[in-house]
Amino acid sequence: MSDTGSVRIGHGFDAHRLVAGRPLRLGGVTIPHERGLEGHSDGDVLLHVVASAMLGALGEGDLGSWFPSSDERWRGADSAVLLAAVVERMRERGFAVGNLDATVIAQEPRLGPFREAIQARLGQLLGAPSGRVNIKITSTDRLGAIGRGEGIAAVAVVLLEAGSGDSAGAAAGAEPAR
Repeated sequence: MSDTGSVRIGHGFDAHRLVAGRPLRLGGVTIPHERGLEGHSDGDVLLHVVASAMLGALGEGDLGSWFPSSDERWRGADSAVLLAAVVERMRERGFAVGNLDATVIAQEPRLGPFREAIQARLGQLLGAPSGRVNIKITSTDRLGAIGRGEGIAAVAVVLLEAGSGDSAGAAAGAEPAR
């Protein structure tokens, strides 16, 4: 498929409830905490918003259309596998990550000590140099459900650039359900 634009911008948002009995995964990194994120897959809200933003930039729908929760193949799936499929599609379309800016919104646990590891892992999954991936962490100062520690949300904006879609670096891909 040929695209006429040399850059594409996408935005993503996601939020998941924190629940007992699940590991907490953010940006492909396991975070020590007594609760993890609820979801059909592993619930990694950060990888979900990045994949969603990329799909938006490509004009290819949303995460739910690629990996529907009605499909048992994705139950408990590692979100890095889901992101790898989207990265593969980005490359097929002739694009690479120009830059990614994402924000994780959480009252608990304290995520600051994990920011660099999350940023490095995300850069690895995207096949992007570290200077092109930025992760911010904030809280709602105890306002709302996130402020009460009930969940974690994330937002992301990605810029895709044409012409470098064949660079290596993503994890092994998966076939989308579409």
